[in-house]
Amino acid sequence: MEEQAKFETDVKKWDERHPEEKAVVVQGESANAAVMLAMQKGYSPEFIEKMMTLQERFEKNEARKAFFDALANFKAEAPPVKKDAFNRQFNSWYTSLGMLLDTYGPVLGKHGLSVSFPPKQEDEKSMTVECRLSHRLGHTESLSMTGPIDTAPIGKESGRAARNPLQNIKSTFTYLRSATCEAILGVAGTEATENDDGNGAGTQFITTDQAKEIDKKIKEVDADRIKFFAYMGAASVEAILATDYNKAMTALKAKEKSAKTERAKKDAPLFQERQPGEDDDKD
Repeated sequence: MEEQAKFETDVKKWDERHPEEKAVVVQGESANAAVMLAMQKGYSPEFIEKMMTLQERFEKNEARKAFFDALANFKAEAPPVKKDAFNRQFNSWYTSLGMLLDTYGPVLGKHGLSVSFPPKQEDEKSMTVECRLSHRLGHTESLSMTGPIDTAPIGKESGRAARNPLQNIKSTFTYLRSATCEAILGVAGTEATENDDGNGAGTQFITTDQAKEIDKKIKEVDADRIKFFAYMGAASVEAILATDYNKAMTALKAKEKSAKTERAKKDAPLFQERQPGEDDDKD
């Protein structure tokens, strides 16, 4: 008994003379608070640095796991996205950037995810766009794509002027954002029509002459293109369905008639001039 008691006393004295450095437990999320507490406890700078490194590695790993868990939940819940815009030049449907973000933005946000497109330095002939998919805990995955500046003379067929240089840049930027966003989310648009083998077969659009006529009428009546296309359910004049041609012209002619009526009211004199010899009272 005496030997056991002496041993325990010696161990206690050793522990008091050589205290073991223990991990610092800090309530809260402040790394500075952990450093300050460690300094107050008298821990060595080397030990503090080591603990901070381990903490950073732990947090990064937790953020990475949270990211992929959120991505899996997003994929399980994400609805299909429609190809809402029509490319008349290639006779094919595609998913616009607006449709992508409107469809998936709320679901991404629900799971702590978001997409962003940070700008990069470009040259005169090409553009690189990076799409970043980030989680609220800090983990980010990114994907980049480079493409030539789109200088195709779009619009001449329908009577509109070709794009200017800034519109060429915007067109390229929009396309690359759509492509990288689809790629990093792992999604693809579904066809706007069913049973068309992915080629838009069975969908008939207005002819080139009809597109020119509608575009001319839009300019004549000074119609709001955004509201008009929303009313027609089309992304452009060329994407108006053949069956909706009469609907489009009827709407534009109605606006033209309404505008003429309004102009007539404004031009009408407030008081009509009385003709010589005209009596005020007539039986």
